[in-house]
Amino acid sequence: MYRSFVLILISLSLLATAGISGCSPHPISDEEAVELLYAISEERGQPALDAMARIREQDDKRFIAVFIETQRMMVENSERVAHVETLEALSGQKFGRSWFAWRDWYANTEYEPPPGFTAWKGSLFSRLDRGFGEFLNDGETSTIRVEEIVWGGVGVDGIPPLEYPPVLSAADATGMMDEEPVFGLVVNGEARAYPLRIMDQHEMANDVIGGEPISLAYCTLCGAGIAYRTTQPDGTVFDFGTSGLLYRSNKLMYDRQTRTLWNQLTGEPVLGELAGSANGRPAIKLEILPIVLTTWSDWLVDHPDTTVLSFDTGHDRQYRPGTPYSEYFTSSGTWFPTPESDRRLPEKTQIFAIEINGNPKAYPTDAVLSERAISDDLGGVEIVIVGSGEKIEVNGTDRNDIAFSYDAGGAVRAYEREGHTFRPGPEPGTLIDQDGQTWAITEEALTAAAGDKLPRLPGHLAFWFGWSSFFPETALYGQD
Repeated sequence: MYRSFVLILISLSLLATAGISGCSPHPISDEEAVELLYAISEERGQPALDAMARIREQDDKRFIAVFIETQRMMVENSERVAHVETLEALSGQKFGRSWFAWRDWYANTEYEPPPGFTAWKGSLFSRLDRGFGEFLNDGETSTIRVEEIVWGGVGVDGIPPLEYPPVLSAADATGMMDEEPVFGLVVNGEARAYPLRIMDQHEMANDVIGGEPISLAYCTLCGAGIAYRTTQPDGTVFDFGTSGLLYRSNKLMYDRQTRTLWNQLTGEPVLGELAGSANGRPAIKLEILPIVLTTWSDWLVDHPDTTVLSFDTGHDRQYRPGTPYSEYFTSSGTWFPTPESDRRLPEKTQIFAIEINGNPKAYPTDAVLSERAISDDLGGVEIVIVGSGEKIEVNGTDRNDIAFSYDAGGAVRAYEREGHTFRPGPEPGTLIDQDGQTWAITEEALTAAAGDKLPRLPGHLAFWFGWSSFFPETALYGQD
């Protein structure tokens, strides 16, 4: 029933298009292409083999994306050979059964899928979770290649977001360890800490700080924890969930108001009702808030009145440092496909990422923590990138009680400098300018003893591959 309904809608759309633009320029007509899509995924035996033979005979390369999809999502071992042979014949590539290699290769091509592909993919993914079918529909605006969307291994909200989680005062947070990493955020003078061992298990927190609705979106795969202001100019307030889908090894979150998919790293809607700009509506982009990764003890020194997430979240989780991603954080590789890596840095190098007036730039975290203050110019704005403290190490044991250790990054912040140049001060949390004046490093601004303030700029940590995948034109400190 569902398939028939989808096919009717697609056929009506194709007929309308054909009336405007004429016949399909491809070897197989658009109408037949849709039929072949479902013959491949829903039929068994000879009907599926006949469909593959027809596609190979006509050498319709639009189906390359289809057979890459079936490698992971549906093919049983007994059928895999025919699918692989068809894929290799269409593409001219020889990656065999390596779905990862096929994905990496396809990301660097300009092939397009056949018509009806998005809805077909939605029906395929719905076998895992019916909610996926709500995201993947034909006719929706998309600013990304739907072919590169992959299943992340969980269902919709299978990694449960925190919804306005309970918090504790610093005095009551007796379970916190001095050395453990936290995301620190100050909004309208109110400070809050989000322990990474909680966020590792949830990856999303919808919250209110300082009277402002915010969402802290943490993509463990690309190493980026980003805080967004979620109130829009028209008064709409978005709250977000985890779609269970990925794009270039980056978390795709979704808003619960329209169920549009959003890029976690850029704060932009990419597939669905809100994607792009249409009907006179301007493109949407969430406002990034300044955030820092630091240790609980350092955060507490600067913000003794802070609140911190309670471990009593209402979810049955063991909040142990580094789990469940210890294997990933201690390795040099990724778990999911990405386009060809920018080889200026190893792909999982920690960087501080910032974008000003459409100009992105990355600063290796090690360099910032070593130099302490880097004066720079970006997008017509004079800035200073400030590193505090040492690299933050996470030590723990995995689910098998095997000890591990990894580098979680460090405390890096960015500010406008307005003609000043800076060097590290004699005391922690201070800088000295070109005139010898001392400035205090705070969450809102650099503050001089005389009362002058230089405003904080939003930025965040990330793995190099995650940032460069979405900002391929990014500048890189030390290699410009």
